[in-house]
Amino acid sequence: MVAVMSGVKLSGIGMTSQRTRARMLDRLRQQGVRDEEVLSVVGGIPRHIFVDEALSSRAYEDTALPIGYGQTISNPYTVARMTEILFAAGKLKKVLEIGTGCGYQTAVLAKLAQEVYSVERIAPLLVKARKNLQELRIGNVRLKHTDGGMGLPEVAPFDAIIMTAAATHVPQELLRQLVVGGRMVMPIGGQEQRLVLIEHAGQEYRETTLETVKFVPLLSGVE
Repeated sequence: MVAVMSGVKLSGIGMTSQRTRARMLDRLRQQGVRDEEVLSVVGGIPRHIFVDEALSSRAYEDTALPIGYGQTISNPYTVARMTEILFAAGKLKKVLEIGTGCGYQTAVLAKLAQEVYSVERIAPLLVKARKNLQELRIGNVRLKHTDGGMGLPEVAPFDAIIMTAAATHVPQELLRQLVVGGRMVMPIGGQEQRLVLIEHAGQEYRETTLETVKFVPLLSGVE
């Protein structure tokens, strides 16, 4: 029997099979992802619809894939790991994502948070992301074409912020948009990058280095 998520086939043969997604989830558990709710969400979203058809057979491999315009879709481990860190403190109402890309990470967040706001500086990518999210009938996401480093002050503050491009430093504008007790997960660095967790502890921000990562750089302006 073929499972359908909002009109999208989720199982069958080859890349879309339940067995393929189960192998991906087993790999994520072996890599250290422990949150079963996050794993369930990652396993339920058809990653192959977020990449070009020529690459769809590789959609469930543990690798980043190009999505055009010099950008990539992060590998499943990175998506699951960053999501797990973001939601480790419990349920979240309002989340900001910096770097919508093709919308895959956005879709994962939307299944776990009440509201997701996502910004993207490359207009054609935002068009693709909007189409992908509409195909999955995900309605609790608001997308905007803007410079990610500025965040969305008009709808701040946010319970959590996730950045999917590497910055050279922590943008102060984003810190100001985080609620007390909120969490921000982001990569920092150039050739050598590290994933960091920043927690708003009232009078200070606590920064914890988690692991090495590899992301495209955070750029300013819009295209």
